[in-house]
Amino acid sequence: SILSLVLAISALPLAKASDADEAAAEKAALSWLSLVDAAEYPESWTEAASSFKSAVKKTQWEEQVKLAREPLGKIISRTVKTRKYATSLPGVPDGEYVVIQFETKFANKSQAVETITPQKEKDGQWKVSGYFIR
Repeated sequence: SILSLVLAISALPLAKASDADEAAAEKAALSWLSLVDAAEYPESWTEAASSFKSAVKKTQWEEQVKLAREPLGKIISRTVKTRKYATSLPGVPDGEYVVIQFETKFANKSQAVETITPQKEKDGQWKVSGYFIR
């Protein structure tokens, strides 16, 4: 599915990023998630990485994320479970990525794992290139 753009996390070739890069990626992820949490789906597409926007049309994203998120209800809590820097991920061009897994509690789902993958853009900004909930 479209939401699973960057999924095969188990066998990531890991590189080392600076803590500052990982922190910036996490901050970008949380900022982007706040748009999704507020059901600001068009804005979340606009704020996503260029690779994300070229992989999925805005209207398609809005439909998919609404179907995935709305049944879960309001967010109650979200904590970082893992954060891994990678320069190579399955199915996407090499680049700088941080794969972040959050343990998330929603009103209608007490245990969810959100996997979000910020990517460092050409301008040095971290933007979300993948999002998946299970």
